Amino acid sequence: MKLQDKLNAYKKGFLKQVPEDDLKIMNRATEDLQNSGILESVVRVGDIAPDFTLENTDGTMLGLSDALKGGPVVLGFYRGKW
Repeated sequence: MKLQDKLNAYKKGFLKQVPEDDLKIMNRATEDLQNSGILESVVRVGDIAPDFTLENTDGTMLGLSDALKGGPVVLGFYRGKW
């Protein structure tokens, strides 16, 4: 199964579990971002990400370049109801 197929299946299952009010908030936030023009300057598939360093879940500082030494890296960004 391709990654996109897995992501689509995950999203479908996720959307079934999200309360309707929360889904409305997430959809409104997505629409607001799309309407803001921010998508004109986002990183696209195939773009090279700049190196950065962030604290991981263990509290250790980890740089993207260090993580890439172990192979491909998937970056996930979540903006939602906490």
